[in-house]
Amino acid sequence: MTIAIGDRIPDITLKTNGDQGPQDIATGELFAGKRVVLFAVPGAFTPGCSNTHMPGFVVNADKLLDKVDVVACMAVNDAFVMDAWQKDQNAQQFTMLADGNAEFARALGLDMDASGGGMGTRSKRFALIANDGVVEYLGVDAKGVDQSSAETVLGQL
Repeated sequence: MTIAIGDRIPDITLKTNGDQGPQDIATGELFAGKRVVLFAVPGAFTPGCSNTHMPGFVVNADKLLDKVDVVACMAVNDAFVMDAWQKDQNAQQFTMLADGNAEFARALGLDMDASGGGMGTRSKRFALIANDGVVEYLGVDAKGVDQSSAETVLGQL
């Protein structure tokens, strides 16, 4: 079942890359008491994610962070890959979330089978806005980057 507007974000432990390397980050803690934009991509360094999706958020980072406390990017990759992608994309202002086993994507009901392309289980491309852990907006893209673009998210804030 896919998460919906009005639902609470599930509390799952993910990884992020900190000063000492990969560290745990609980979604319950990340979302508690804050307004958060979370956008998810099928994979770091993939063409659509690197050429279209992430750049829109980087260009609009200041506008987004004027309206929310945190902008987070999630992918079914490990923390090292997410850290390298963050540096490659000049996205230091974002919290990078590594959902290496797709547990968070699955808990949100937003996982997909990309094994036909040799990518295993991945996250669907989506963006959501949550206030104190409750979903206010959810945009899931079937194809392209429309419902989950930075411009669309800004229009929902």
